[in-house]
Amino acid sequence: MRVAIIGFGGIGRGYAAYLTAQGHEPVIWSPSGAALADFAGDASLTVTGKLETAVPLRVARDCAEAVAGAEAVIVTVQANGFKTVLDALAPHLVAGQSVIISAHCSFAALHLHRLLQERGVDVPIAAWATTALTARKSGPRSVHVSGIRAKLDVATLPVRHAQAGLDACRALFGDRFEPREDVLAIMLSNLNPPAHVANMLGNLTRAERGEDWPNYGSITQGVGRIVDAMDVERLALAGAFGLSVRSVQDHYVHSFGVAPGPVGEMAAAVYRNRPELLGPKTLDTRFITEDVPFGLVPLEALGQVAGVALPLHQAGIALFDAICARNFRAENDLLPALDLGRFSAAQLHRELRGD
Repeated sequence: MRVAIIGFGGIGRGYAAYLTAQGHEPVIWSPSGAALADFAGDASLTVTGKLETAVPLRVARDCAEAVAGAEAVIVTVQANGFKTVLDALAPHLVAGQSVIISAHCSFAALHLHRLLQERGVDVPIAAWATTALTARKSGPRSVHVSGIRAKLDVATLPVRHAQAGLDACRALFGDRFEPREDVLAIMLSNLNPPAHVANMLGNLTRAERGEDWPNYGSITQGVGRIVDAMDVERLALAGAFGLSVRSVQDHYVHSFGVAPGPVGEMAAAVYRNRPELLGPKTLDTRFITEDVPFGLVPLEALGQVAGVALPLHQAGIALFDAICARNFRAENDLLPALDLGRFSAAQLHRELRGD
């Protein structure tokens, strides 16, 4: 299958390697243009970790070239690039293609769906709760794949195309997907924002000083209690929309196979198995710059629509505004275009289902 991969950071590189190994034909578009320079000529991508190989790459000059003739399009950019990339992508999508957003955040699928509605184009937009693998750039022409997830939640907008979205995901990445009710369930299943925010608060000076610190090994009992308390708010928000989503404890059991218990204890068990995973060595990290404006802020917006108080989520936004001297609410460029204030909770839920 010909697949356009939009975005060429660690995840995009990992997908290119994995899909090539599975016999697919990925075509890369790097919005920054970096891939064109890095992979000029006959340069190949060197892959280490869970995949050990070198694969040739086809790099498109622009978005139109990447998407033309592709059966599926995977969007892998960081959250602060979603609106710009989706605005560039929408004019080139046609009926018969499938779009995968990996991983979905904020209201990205809804934004793309509306852009396509304006053009009269109806395609499945599959939203993943997280990425299919974990990977990082290890050099200008290399990537290290540290993990491939066995299970992954997915929902499709509009929901009438749920089977088509699921089929596209499985055709590319195999039978690892568990369908959820709708994109709102995916949005409310993202555990990264509370976990990352709590861990960054507990290890703020270590990150700011550039020290080595273990990611899961630094989720102490106190940090874990922050995650647990934020999870109570998230689950209450899901309940207000009539949805049942995994608790943070369920997530740890599901993703890491550890015994259930307080988050601090479960994180310690993960650390024993994955001690090599380090936390960020800077405040300029997606744990803050992505997870606050595109993780906590959208949940705050959902809470305002549903009338559910999220004091710890709001406190996290305020604290990191102060810590980083930034206005993270203003940095979410997807929310202003959606005008959520005009919806009731039921109306917004219907929007997110494409009903």
